[in-house]
Amino acid sequence: MIRTLRRALAAATLAAASLTASAAAPQVGGASPGFARTQIGDAEITALSDGSAVLPVDQLLLNISPERISQALAYHHLAVPTPTSFNGFLVNTGGKLILIDAGAGQFFGPTLGKLADNLKAAGYQPEQVDEIYLTHLHPDHVGGLLRHGERVFPNAVVRADQQEVDYWLSEANLSRATGDDKGFFESATAALAPYRAAGKLQTFSGDTNLAPTLRAVVTHGHTPGHTIYVLESKGKKMVFWGDLIHVAAVQFSHPAVAIKFDVDPRNAVRQRKLAFDAAAKDGYAAAAAHLAFPGIGYVQKQKNGTGYEWIPLPPEVR
Repeated sequence: MIRTLRRALAAATLAAASLTASAAAPQVGGASPGFARTQIGDAEITALSDGSAVLPVDQLLLNISPERISQALAYHHLAVPTPTSFNGFLVNTGGKLILIDAGAGQFFGPTLGKLADNLKAAGYQPEQVDEIYLTHLHPDHVGGLLRHGERVFPNAVVRADQQEVDYWLSEANLSRATGDDKGFFESATAALAPYRAAGKLQTFSGDTNLAPTLRAVVTHGHTPGHTIYVLESKGKKMVFWGDLIHVAAVQFSHPAVAIKFDVDPRNAVRQRKLAFDAAAKDGYAAAAAHLAFPGIGYVQKQKNGTGYEWIPLPPEVR
């Protein structure tokens, strides 16, 4: 599957390179630094873009026909391949600087791997990050931990669920993996190696309070140790979903749709429905790795349907 992503990214890069401007003033391309901020109680949240890519979601989504995928995408003025954001989130509690997921680094090509640069553009330095909470160990969430074999965040402790670490760093699992799946194990091992060597990798088991305002909640399914993080401060709440959702245009209206990256699709669907239900009922904010940047907003139930709707955070409070 990692090869599928790399082929899609390579095709997008070649397509972009083939476009030449014929105007007197050539098109510049690029974008402004990818960060956005909001406040949850006393905590400052900075969404950090790691970049974006176009993905062949018609080949990746499960439990849905190609026709319904096309219909759902078209409703949102999208098509295949589908633009997809890759986001991380920086939480400044006032006492600690905590990064939730680290982006893809150099694992997926030139359109990704921008998280550390956007962290700097947002006014922080990688050396200031105290802790990194990983939702799971897929390459697009851990690749940014590493650059040229060295720790990008030299002072940070990396934290992840014990089951997640046991699964992806297992030599036995690596030896049994074949084809594309092997790359997931290799990437996780490479990204965490310098932190393990420095004694900077710490695990937890099950629902765990990690900081005065942040706790880990297990949501196993997408991966064996997939974890979401719940921030609560002064009566306000935000939940960082990781990869509970990948394709907003499809999975909010059809939450039973899984994706080929799910290790346990049935549990992944179950966890997504629970998360959507809770967010819609209680009205708190959510943030996710693959929702359109900045990936922060609210969920409500559809008025005429059985699914949900995503309400992005208003620009004036970002």
